[in-house]
Amino acid sequence: MTATLALTGSPARALKCRECGNEVPLAPVHVCTECFAPLEVAYDEDALRTVTHASIEAGPQTIWRYAGLLPAGQDEATRVDLGAGMTQLRPAPNLAKALGMRSLYVKDDSGNPTHSFKDRVVSVALSAAKAFGFTTVSCASTGNLANSVAAHAARAGLRSVVFIPDDLEQGKVVQTAVYGQTLVAVSGTYDDVNRLCSEIAENEDWAFVNVNVRPYYAEGSKTLGYEVAEQLGWRLPEQVVIPMASGSLLTKVDKAFGELSRLGLVEDSPYKVFGAQSSGCSPIATAYENGWDTVQPVKPSGIAKSLAIGNPADGPYALDTVRRTGGAMGHVGDAEIVEGIRLLAETEGLFGETAGGVTVATLRQLLASGAVDPDAETVLYNTGDGLKTIDAVAGLVGPTVTIAPSYGAFVKSGVA
Repeated sequence: MTATLALTGSPARALKCRECGNEVPLAPVHVCTECFAPLEVAYDEDALRTVTHASIEAGPQTIWRYAGLLPAGQDEATRVDLGAGMTQLRPAPNLAKALGMRSLYVKDDSGNPTHSFKDRVVSVALSAAKAFGFTTVSCASTGNLANSVAAHAARAGLRSVVFIPDDLEQGKVVQTAVYGQTLVAVSGTYDDVNRLCSEIAENEDWAFVNVNVRPYYAEGSKTLGYEVAEQLGWRLPEQVVIPMASGSLLTKVDKAFGELSRLGLVEDSPYKVFGAQSSGCSPIATAYENGWDTVQPVKPSGIAKSLAIGNPADGPYALDTVRRTGGAMGHVGDAEIVEGIRLLAETEGLFGETAGGVTVATLRQLLASGAVDPDAETVLYNTGDGLKTIDAVAGLVGPTVTIAPSYGAFVKSGVA
């Protein structure tokens, strides 16, 4: 079976180098053999132009309504689907008021099957892996990806072996292990885990979602751009604020907006992209801050473990996206992250994980610096559920008072 024939019905036509433009046939590969830069999916424009508002709106209430714009999963026999996507785009008037903004929405991906945006990328990646004939899937993960790969593999009848740093939040460890798949904890950082997985990928016939099938995996993030545009009535927001780990999510939301404009599915209107990182691991934002074109690797620290990628693969492309659109980047410390988590919860009733706290706090920072326009329509991306990172706030919140089970004790408490 050739890889090209495996992706039945796909609008993808090749893999294209992001640097030199060299093209190779569709296959489970991720690095250009000419210049060793990363590959991404290139599409048949005529195939993409068959997608219309009507064809999308007739589709399921999942990411697969956009199947005609994705590289895999068109064949339902190989589609791996837990129902990710079409999460809420929530107006956030209370948070907007607290921040001094006119119009703010939260794209809340905590409502996905394993409670993070990773369900989008994994659904596409495992659909590609299954079409290519793999029976074992794997990943290096800071937690959310491990949750999603294990869950999707269980549903699809695939074997999964996922690798995580050994210091992850307990909630994410348990949520991965519960699916009964193989979970390997590695003594080291995410970057150590990723290097190990790259070695294993060279020697085992496994589909690593963020190594050899990464080009397909990354395209799943485009659905976060498609959905926002559709949920706004087929138009683009003026500003988006996106958390960054590898930087891939930010670049793919931008790619989605560009595709929709090019295909005439939305009006071609300007928008700005803003990136958010934790100060404990801010290689991309630091490069932006210093005006660098290259991203210097760092050793991660801090509470935002889901963003703790010290050597981000898509960092340079995230820099290009933010600069091209006229946006900016920022980074915030642990105390600010906790404040961001609590502010989102207290104003909008939405408990985001630490990555959400990073995004809220960075938005506040960029507003204070004048980088973000408070009067422009803005979408903030919350990529995961706060129950995954409960330790970040567990010591700071709890019962207002503790009383005896009597009305007299209630009166004395002053609650009334």
